[in-house]
Amino acid sequence: MILESLDLIQFKNHLQTSLIFSPQINCLLGLNGSGKTNILDGIHYLSLTKSAVQSSDSLNISHGLDFFTIKGKLQIEGKPLEVRCSFESGKKKQIFQNGKVLDKTSEHVGLIPLVLIAPDDTELIKGGSEGRRKFFDGLISQLDRSYLDQLIRYHHFLKQRNALLKQFAETGRRDLTLLGSYDQELIRLSILLARRRAELMQVMGPVLQEYYEEISLGREKVEVIYETEALREDFEAYFLSLRQKDLATKNSNAGIHKDDFEFRIGTHPLRKIGSQGQQKSFIIALKLAQFQIFEQAKGEKPLLLLDDIFDKLDDDRIAKLMDLVSKGTFGQIFLTDARPERSRGILGELDAEVFFFEVEKGEVKK
Repeated sequence: MILESLDLIQFKNHLQTSLIFSPQINCLLGLNGSGKTNILDGIHYLSLTKSAVQSSDSLNISHGLDFFTIKGKLQIEGKPLEVRCSFESGKKKQIFQNGKVLDKTSEHVGLIPLVLIAPDDTELIKGGSEGRRKFFDGLISQLDRSYLDQLIRYHHFLKQRNALLKQFAETGRRDLTLLGSYDQELIRLSILLARRRAELMQVMGPVLQEYYEEISLGREKVEVIYETEALREDFEAYFLSLRQKDLATKNSNAGIHKDDFEFRIGTHPLRKIGSQGQQKSFIIALKLAQFQIFEQAKGEKPLLLLDDIFDKLDDDRIAKLMDLVSKGTFGQIFLTDARPERSRGILGELDAEVFFFEVEKGEVKK
């Protein structure tokens, strides 16, 4: 799979940017704030129909304007594909494939598999459970459209159930028949989604360990422990046993929205005892495991986005990562760097085609 070109119109600080890419390595150079990461985010949006940075589509529009458009031309399994993502203030975003608008954006997710390694990825370790759930849900959703559909349905019913619990508290009247219908759907979907998450952990474990050892030269055992109540044999009884607590708190206290994923090194939580180097190595190994899982499932290498990767790694880890690049482990790569001389030096030693783009205040020259 190759992203041949990208057009950004009124997307963040890019009023009108057109890029033609190398099928191998593309390096975006420029000072912090110049718009390098915004180009990567445009590629991310093209793949996943959302920004990796902004939660609201309206925040992606260039200041003072009212819409943005992202267009990409790709080759997937030897066939051309043009994707266009458009959003106008006050309207629903639209996704086009070869000129045809999709009914649902979820129909597009998974068509262009993508892996992003970004500076704030260590928040997966240090931050709350919601970030970890989003990461693994995003990973599975790119592999399995039915999972994404079920996840969307789950969150719809969860929102409805929580609204009903609040309504009970405000009015003093309870429709337990309606509540029971929400309960059964959340129980059913929790079990299905939890099983899929657990299956992913079985596949990811050995791959994560292999990449961790290669990047860090460490022999510590690393793993991801999936923590869920939804795989208990008595999960339905457990869910229903919390009804009084749900009524009191006006919130649903059981279900896969309460799950977590604990990252461990040895037998200890990585966030508590892992050094900075161990945490960085773990995150890169996790993302490269994601890459390999995508490649095996799709039969094609996903796009790999590396944002300021050289700034966040020491020389040994950079050397290991570049060794993987030179072996052809990855397909098309997009990376950013604020120090041109460093990137030109590192990438110039590789036996690969490299396109360098200079980015300044939302404008690009090759």
